[in-house]
Amino acid sequence: MIARRFPLLVLAVTICSAVVSDGANRTGKDLPPGTIQLRGAGSTFAAPLQKKWLEAYQKRHPEVVVSYDVIGSGEGTKQFLAGTVDFGASDAALSDAEMATVTSGVRLVPVMAGSIVLAYNLDGLGGPLKLSRAVYADIFLGKITSWDDPRLQQLNPGLKLPRQDIALVVRQDGSGTTYAFTNHLSAISQEWRERGSGVGSLIAWPRPTMAVPGNEGVAGRIKLSKGAIGYVEYGIAQRGDLVMALLENKAGAFIQPHGGSGLATLLNIHMPDNLRVFAPDPDGEDSYPIVTYSWLLLYKTYDNPQKGAALKAYVTWCLTEGQAFNESLGFVRLLPQVISRTVRAVDSLH
Repeated sequence: MIARRFPLLVLAVTICSAVVSDGANRTGKDLPPGTIQLRGAGSTFAAPLQKKWLEAYQKRHPEVVVSYDVIGSGEGTKQFLAGTVDFGASDAALSDAEMATVTSGVRLVPVMAGSIVLAYNLDGLGGPLKLSRAVYADIFLGKITSWDDPRLQQLNPGLKLPRQDIALVVRQDGSGTTYAFTNHLSAISQEWRERGSGVGSLIAWPRPTMAVPGNEGVAGRIKLSKGAIGYVEYGIAQRGDLVMALLENKAGAFIQPHGGSGLATLLNIHMPDNLRVFAPDPDGEDSYPIVTYSWLLLYKTYDNPQKGAALKAYVTWCLTEGQAFNESLGFVRLLPQVISRTVRAVDSLH
C-alpha cells in the first residue's frame, strides 16, 4: 500500500540511528524482520513537532519505523484520500464530502494547535508594529501597498515607518496554514468575502505576491526581503528570529503572539463531537486572533492488524507523552478534556 517513494523532503526516523534524516524512506529490504513501518505525509505547519515526536518515539520503540513526508496539507490530504499513506496531517481537516470518498472510513484527530502570525522585515522602526483587523485585511486585499500609509502611521505614531512598498509573501503550495489564514480574513472582512478571493488551501490572491512553498520557505523569504510581510506558523517564525506584529483581536485588544495567548484562545473554543472545529474569529479579551488545530487523518479500519495496532499506539503516545514537546517548539499543548476525547477516538480504530 505504501511502497512508493517521493522526491520530496522526508523526515524519516531510522531504526539504527534514531535520528531524523533527509531522503527516501527505507524499504522492508533493509529493515530487520518484524519491523513495522508507518508512513504519513502532509502539513508543514506541523512538521517541527512531527519531527520531534518521531525522534522521541523511535528511541522508545525501535521495532516501529515512522516516517513523515513534509509536502503540505493539500498534498498530504491527496495521498491520504488515495490510500498511499497510513496517515495524513492537515491544518484544514477534511470536509464531509472528502471523507465520504474513503471506503475504510475516516477519523479526524486533533493532535496539536498553534498560532499563525504576521511576520515582517523592516529596519529601524523603533518598536513593535501594531496591525488592526481592518488594516491587515486591506494589506492582503491590496488596498494598502506602502509602509508609510496614513492608516499604518495612525496605528503606530511612535514608529519610523519607511516609504517603501509592502511585499506580500504567501504559500505557493496547497496549505492548511493558508486555509486557516484566509478563513480568518473571510470572518473579519466583508470585502474579502465579497471580492471572491475566498477561503482555501490554495487561492488567487487579490494583489501580486511572492509565493514560496512551505512555512519554512515563507519564513526564509521574509528574512531575505526588506519590506516583506507574510503569514507563517509561530514556532517557525520564532526560531527564524522574525519580528511578529501585534494583531487586533475581536475584543479590540492588540495581542502579541506567544504560547500563553494561543492557550487563552483554545480555552474559548468548544470542541464538537466530530473533533473538527475552526475558530476564525475567536471570542475572548486575551485571545490571539489566528489559532488553528492541526489534525491527523486516520482510517477507521486498517487491513493489517499489526500496522493498525502500531499506529494506534503511536498516535496515543503523541496525544499523551508527546504533548510535553509542544510548548518548546511554539505549539500549544492540547487541553486535557480534548486529549481524553481524542484518545477515545483513536482507541475506536479497527
